[in-house]
Amino acid sequence: MSGRIAEREKELGALTQDIELSAERQAAIAREIRAIDRDREALNVDLLRTAQRVKALEDQLAATEARLGRLVRNEETVLASLREREGVLTEVLSALQRIGQRPPPALAVRPEDAIGAVRGALLLNAVMPEVHIETQALSSDLKELRRLKVSIAAERDRLTTDAGRLAEERKRVELILASKREQRARNQAELESERERAAQLAEQATSLKTLIASIEEEIESARRAAEEARAAEAARAKAGETETAAAPFADPGRLAPAVAFVNTKGNLPLPVAGSSLRSFGEDDGFGGLTEGQSIATRSGAQVTAPTDGWVVYAGPFRSYGQLLILNAGDGYHILLAGLGRIDVELGQFVLAGEPVAEMGSTQLASAATLDLAATQPVLYVEFRKDGIAIDPSPWWDRAEDEKVRG
Repeated sequence: MSGRIAEREKELGALTQDIELSAERQAAIAREIRAIDRDREALNVDLLRTAQRVKALEDQLAATEARLGRLVRNEETVLASLREREGVLTEVLSALQRIGQRPPPALAVRPEDAIGAVRGALLLNAVMPEVHIETQALSSDLKELRRLKVSIAAERDRLTTDAGRLAEERKRVELILASKREQRARNQAELESERERAAQLAEQATSLKTLIASIEEEIESARRAAEEARAAEAARAKAGETETAAAPFADPGRLAPAVAFVNTKGNLPLPVAGSSLRSFGEDDGFGGLTEGQSIATRSGAQVTAPTDGWVVYAGPFRSYGQLLILNAGDGYHILLAGLGRIDVELGQFVLAGEPVAEMGSTQLASAATLDLAATQPVLYVEFRKDGIAIDPSPWWDRAEDEKVRG
C-alpha cells in the first residue's frame, strides 16, 4: 500500500510542475512592466506586492498539497478495508445463496423434518446478524469513498488553479527583476571581474567571518556597500532617527534603511514560506549548537530579503551551497544559504520583502547547516553582529514566525 501511496503523491506533485503561461499572457505582463519601469519607486511597489502574493500562493499550495495527501491516504485506507473484507462478504453471500436454493422445510407440511427446520433457523440466526453488520460497514465505506473522491477532485482543481496563478506571479517577478537590472546598467566586465575575485576570496576564506571581512575590504562593490551602510548610520544619527520602528519599510523609494537594524525587531518578514526544522541554539547533531535557523520549503520557492541591505556576497561557499550575504548596517549581516539560484548582484541595495533568490528542487547545502531528515529544499538563515552569530527569532514578524513553526 505504501508504494501505491507514494505513486499517488508523486502524481499529485507533478500537477504543479508543468504549469506554463501562454505567450499572450507573458506579453501582457511584459507590457505592464514596461509601463511602470521608468519609475523606480513604482517598480519597487509592484515588486514587493507581487512577492507577497507569491509567498501567499506558496503557502496555499503547501496547505492544499497537505490536504490532498491526507485525502489520498484516507482513500487508500478505505480501499484496503474493503479488500480485506472481500473474502468475508463472499462467504456470507454464498451462504445466503445456498439458503435461497434449499430453504428449510416448513413444520406444517412435513413434521418429520423438524430437525432440519431447526438447523435452518439456527443457520439463519447465525448468518443474518453478520450480514447486517457487514452490509452496514460496506455501505459506510462506500459513502466515505465517494466523499473522498469528490474532495480529491476539488482539491486537485484548487491546486491547478493556484499553480497557474503562481506561475503568472513568478513570471511577473522575473520581468520586474530584469527591468531593475537594466536600470542599474552596471559595467558587465567590471561585474564579472568582481564575481571572479569574490569566488577566489571564498575559496581562501576559512570561516564566514573572514569571508565577510575580506569581501568588504577587497571587492569594490561590497566596499562601496559597506560605506553606504556607514553613511546611512551617520545620517540617521545626525537626524536623530525620528522614524518609528512600527513602519520601517513604508517608503518603497528608499535607497538606504530607514531605521537602524536593531530597531526592526518584531517587524522583519520571513524570507520564505515553509516550516521550521531547527532554531538557533539547538543541538546540531555534531556535538555543537546551531548558529542559525533552518526552514523546509517547497521546490522552487521564492526567497525574499528579510531586511533592507546591500549585497556583499552572492555565490557558492563551502558546505553552505549557494550563499547570499546582506550588509544590514550597524555591524549586522544576514546570511541565506542552500539557495538554488541567486537573482541579485554584488553591491545592489535590496528592500525587505524583495525577491532575491529561488530555492532548488533538492537540498543544496550540507547536513552540517541543515537537517539530515529533511528531503525537500531547506533554507538556512543566519544573523551576525560584528561577525558573531545571534538568535534571529526576536526580529521576525510574530504572525509569520508562528505560521512557519505551525
